[in-house]
Amino acid sequence: MTPKAQLKSFMARFTPEVETLAQRILVKMRARFPSAIQMVYDNYNFLVIGFSPTERPSEAIFSIAMSPRRVSLCFLQAGPKLSDPKKLLRGSGKQVRHIRLESTAVLDRPAVKALMSEAIQLAAVPFNPATSGRLIIRSVSAKQRPRRPATPKEERERTSRTRSEDRC
Repeated sequence: MTPKAQLKSFMARFTPEVETLAQRILVKMRARFPSAIQMVYDNYNFLVIGFSPTERPSEAIFSIAMSPRRVSLCFLQAGPKLSDPKKLLRGSGKQVRHIRLESTAVLDRPAVKALMSEAIQLAAVPFNPATSGRLIIRSVSAKQRPRRPATPKEERERTSRTRSEDRC
Protein backbone atom coordinates (compact mmCIF):
# COMPACT_ATOMS: atom_id res chain seq x y z
CA MET A 1 0.00 0.00 0.00
CA THR A 2 1.32 3.46 -0.84
CA PRO A 3 1.88 6.00 1.97
CA LYS A 4 -0.97 8.09 0.56
CA ALA A 5 -3.34 5.10 0.68
CA GLN A 6 -2.17 4.21 4.18
CA LEU A 7 -2.80 7.75 5.43
CA LYS A 8 -6.24 7.71 3.84
CA SER A 9 -7.07 4.43 5.64
CA PHE A 10 -5.83 5.85 8.97
CA MET A 11 -7.99 8.96 8.54
CA ALA A 12 -11.06 6.91 7.58
CA ARG A 13 -11.21 5.56 11.16
CA PHE A 14 -12.34 8.99 12.39
CA THR A 15 -15.80 10.51 12.16
CA PRO A 16 -16.61 11.93 8.73
CA GLU A 17 -16.47 15.47 10.18
CA VAL A 18 -12.99 15.08 11.67
CA GLU A 19 -11.73 13.21 8.60
CA THR A 20 -13.02 15.86 6.17
CA LEU A 21 -11.65 18.74 8.23
CA ALA A 22 -8.23 17.08 8.51
CA GLN A 23 -8.13 16.39 4.76
CA ARG A 24 -8.89 20.03 4.01
CA ILE A 25 -6.29 21.22 6.49
CA LEU A 26 -3.68 18.94 4.93
CA VAL A 27 -4.45 20.38 1.49
CA LYS A 28 -3.84 23.89 2.85
CA MET A 29 -0.68 22.93 4.72
CA ARG A 30 0.73 21.11 1.68
CA ALA A 31 0.06 24.16 -0.48
CA ARG A 32 1.69 26.46 2.08
CA PHE A 33 4.70 24.18 2.66
CA PRO A 34 5.22 22.20 -0.58
CA SER A 35 8.79 21.25 0.33
CA ALA A 36 7.86 19.75 3.70
CA ILE A 37 8.51 16.11 4.47
CA GLN A 38 5.26 14.84 5.97
CA MET A 39 5.85 12.18 8.58
CA VAL A 40 2.86 10.14 9.74
CA TYR A 41 2.57 8.65 13.21
CA ASP A 42 -0.53 6.60 13.90
CA ASN A 43 0.07 6.30 17.63
CA TYR A 44 -1.93 5.32 20.71
CA ASN A 45 -3.67 8.67 21.28
CA PHE A 46 -3.51 10.56 17.99
CA LEU A 47 -2.95 10.38 14.27
CA VAL A 48 -0.17 12.90 13.70
CA ILE A 49 1.22 14.30 10.46
CA GLY A 50 4.43 16.22 11.08
CA PHE A 51 5.74 18.85 8.65
CA SER A 52 9.52 18.90 8.64
CA PRO A 53 12.29 20.24 6.41
CA THR A 54 14.11 16.89 6.77
CA GLU A 55 13.36 13.28 7.67
CA ARG A 56 14.50 13.92 11.24
CA PRO A 57 11.46 14.03 13.55
CA SER A 58 13.25 16.43 15.89
CA GLU A 59 13.39 19.01 13.09
CA ALA A 60 9.62 19.04 12.44
CA ILE A 61 8.20 22.54 12.75
CA PHE A 62 4.46 21.79 12.71
CA SER A 63 2.16 18.85 13.03
CA ILE A 64 -1.49 18.21 12.48
CA ALA A 65 -2.91 16.04 15.26
CA MET A 66 -6.22 14.23 14.87
CA SER A 67 -8.12 13.03 17.92
CA PRO A 68 -11.63 11.54 18.03
CA ARG A 69 -13.26 14.95 18.49
CA ARG A 70 -10.91 17.52 16.94
CA VAL A 71 -7.97 18.50 14.78
CA SER A 72 -5.14 20.65 16.12
CA LEU A 73 -2.16 22.47 14.66
CA CYS A 74 0.88 21.89 16.85
CA PHE A 75 3.85 24.21 16.96
CA LEU A 76 6.86 22.04 17.65
CA GLN A 77 10.33 23.24 18.68
CA ALA A 78 9.42 26.87 19.39
CA GLY A 79 5.97 26.57 20.96
CA PRO A 80 6.66 28.38 24.26
CA LYS A 81 8.96 30.93 22.60
CA LEU A 82 6.30 32.21 20.21
CA SER A 83 4.86 35.65 20.85
CA ASP A 84 1.13 35.12 21.21
CA PRO A 85 -0.59 38.45 21.92
CA LYS A 86 -4.01 37.00 20.99
CA LYS A 87 -3.53 34.08 23.45
CA LEU A 88 -4.37 31.46 20.84
CA LEU A 89 -1.84 28.83 21.88
CA ARG A 90 -2.80 26.07 24.29
CA GLY A 91 -0.62 23.79 26.34
CA SER A 92 2.09 24.16 28.93
CA GLY A 93 4.83 21.79 27.76
CA LYS A 94 8.48 22.77 27.40
CA GLN A 95 8.44 22.49 23.59
CA VAL A 96 4.98 22.25 22.05
CA ARG A 97 1.91 24.48 21.90
CA HIS A 98 -1.20 23.93 19.80
CA ILE A 99 -4.27 25.59 18.33
CA ARG A 100 -7.57 23.83 17.85
CA LEU A 101 -8.71 24.00 14.25
CA GLU A 102 -12.49 24.27 14.03
CA SER A 103 -12.20 24.99 10.30
CA THR A 104 -9.59 25.58 7.62
CA ALA A 105 -10.26 29.32 7.94
CA VAL A 106 -8.31 29.32 11.22
CA LEU A 107 -5.12 28.79 9.19
CA ASP A 108 -5.81 32.04 7.31
CA ARG A 109 -6.27 34.24 10.37
CA PRO A 110 -3.55 36.89 10.54
CA ALA A 111 -2.59 35.95 14.12
CA VAL A 112 -2.20 32.27 13.17
CA LYS A 113 -0.19 33.14 10.06
CA ALA A 114 2.06 35.31 12.24
CA LEU A 115 2.61 32.42 14.67
CA MET A 116 3.45 30.11 11.78
CA SER A 117 5.91 32.62 10.30
CA GLU A 118 7.59 33.10 13.64
CA ALA A 119 7.82 29.32 14.17
CA ILE A 120 9.56 28.99 10.80
CA GLN A 121 12.01 31.78 11.71
CA LEU A 122 12.82 30.10 15.05
CA ALA A 123 13.18 26.61 13.55
CA ALA A 124 16.57 24.93 13.88
CA VAL A 125 16.40 23.94 10.21
CA PRO A 126 14.28 25.94 7.74
CA PHE A 127 12.15 24.52 4.96
CA ASN A 128 14.20 24.26 1.77
CA PRO A 129 12.17 25.38 -1.27
CA ALA A 130 14.57 23.44 -3.53
CA THR A 131 13.45 20.08 -2.15
CA SER A 132 10.22 18.35 -3.02
CA GLY A 133 7.86 17.33 -0.28
CA ARG A 134 6.86 13.73 0.28
CA LEU A 135 4.83 11.57 2.61
CA ILE A 136 6.47 9.00 4.89
CA ILE A 137 4.71 6.59 7.25
CA ARG A 138 7.03 6.59 10.27
CA SER A 139 5.15 4.63 12.92
CA VAL A 140 1.94 2.68 13.41
CA SER A 141 1.06 1.64 16.94
CA ALA A 142 -0.46 -1.82 17.33
CA LYS A 143 -2.58 -0.58 20.24
CA GLN A 144 -4.72 2.52 19.75
CA ARG A 145 -7.56 4.30 21.47
CA PRO A 146 -10.85 4.37 19.57
CA ARG A 147 -10.73 6.93 16.77
CA ARG A 148 -14.38 7.87 17.07
CA PRO A 149 -16.06 9.31 20.16
CA ALA A 150 -18.38 6.97 22.01
CA THR A 151 -22.04 7.20 21.06
CA PRO A 152 -24.43 8.19 23.87
CA LYS A 153 -25.52 4.53 24.12
CA GLU A 154 -21.91 3.31 24.38
CA GLU A 155 -21.18 5.95 27.02
CA ARG A 156 -24.22 4.88 29.07
CA GLU A 157 -23.13 1.23 28.83
CA ARG A 158 -19.59 2.10 29.88
CA THR A 159 -20.84 4.16 32.81
CA SER A 160 -23.25 1.41 33.83
CA ARG A 161 -20.51 -1.23 33.60
CA THR A 162 -18.15 0.93 35.68
CA ARG A 163 -20.80 1.46 38.38
CA SER A 164 -21.53 -2.27 38.63
CA GLU A 165 -17.79 -3.04 38.82
CA ASP A 166 -17.42 -0.47 41.61
CA ARG A 167 -19.97 -2.40 43.69
CA CYS A 168 -17.94 -5.62 43.62
